[in-house]
Amino acid sequence: MEESFFKGTLRHLKRSKSAMLGLSIVILLILVGVFAPVISPHDPIAQSLYNNFKPGFWAKNYSNFLGTDQFGRDLLSRIIYGARVSLSVGLIATTIGVLLGSAGGIIAGFLGGWVDNLIMRIVDIMFSLPSILLAIIVVAVLGRGLDKTMIAIGITYVPQITRVVRSKTIVVRNAEYIEAARAIGSGTLRTMVVHVLPNVLSIIVIYATLSIGSAIIDAAALGFLGLGAQPPTAEWGAMLASSNDYITGGFWWIASLPGVAIFISVLGFNLLGDGLRDVMDPRLRRD
Repeated sequence: MEESFFKGTLRHLKRSKSAMLGLSIVILLILVGVFAPVISPHDPIAQSLYNNFKPGFWAKNYSNFLGTDQFGRDLLSRIIYGARVSLSVGLIATTIGVLLGSAGGIIAGFLGGWVDNLIMRIVDIMFSLPSILLAIIVVAVLGRGLDKTMIAIGITYVPQITRVVRSKTIVVRNAEYIEAARAIGSGTLRTMVVHVLPNVLSIIVIYATLSIGSAIIDAAALGFLGLGAQPPTAEWGAMLASSNDYITGGFWWIASLPGVAIFISVLGFNLLGDGLRDVMDPRLRRD
């Protein structure tokens, strides 16, 4: 019996130590985000100015395991809740980018002609701006806030995904099974959804996985600039921004630990994305 694509992908993925490490990090991040109210030792926004700037376990302070910030808030609790915020931003922003970009790429690649030219000229205009600048422009138009951040970051991924999916669609549309579907009277929309989409899905999954890590970094960057989540929301980028004045004052943990959380999260998604690319791309797969 022929092995299903999903089972084959999973079997090959298990052989990659780096991909499994990335998957483990991603699963841990999801669990931390989902169960944040249960595992968080303190209220992440509760302030106690009597306990500000307290070091953590390295100074035998086990009640605030990773120390406290300038307002006396427990840093471990804020990092835990920050995982929920960052994961939400990454997933929702990537979903927005994938849905819009995939639709645009399939339509442009399959229909061609003036439709393709119109969509790709819009993509070229968006590509002319650095992604973070484009996100700042969108936030400036929509306003500050976490929900606006998700939309802004999602829009910045649309041109990249559109171009990748379009290239794959152009290859797929000339396949014999597409010609056969047209010959038996399959409409344009049905052909794109039923026959083209499943055959470009692998590249979409790979790009989406890699984009989540990038979205977490972009959200942190916007938060650092004060354009993302607003205080007192526990968001890693905003935590870095609020600790900027204390980095050189000996309170290294306030800025370092949220930065480490960002690094580990992005590393997990990138390792998983690279593993999926190696497995799902026939040119890179090795039996």
